[in-house]
Amino acid sequence: MGKDTHGNTTHIIGYGTLTAVWGVLLLLTALTVWAARHATGFGHVWGSLAIASVKGGLVIAFFMHMRYEGRLLRWLLFVALVTLALFIGLTFFDVLYR
Repeated sequence: MGKDTHGNTTHIIGYGTLTAVWGVLLLLTALTVWAARHATGFGHVWGSLAIASVKGGLVIAFFMHMRYEGRLLRWLLFVALVTLALFIGLTFFDVLYR
């Protein structure tokens, strides 16, 4: 059972929750493999990116304990991830117009 302490608050994530999240991550990985083998066209990339985003969100929320952090820290992480996505998007624009 995971136990973590931040300041005055303590939160415990049960084995059942962690196992359920792990199962969902495995299911999404299988869906990613299925999409890579069967889907074609432009939606293939967006679908894979959506699945990867959901998987990353689950890992950040449960295994990195961000679900139990304050709003300020969650917003800072969100802003950092959006900034990273913008830079990656701008890099793709550079590759697109070569």
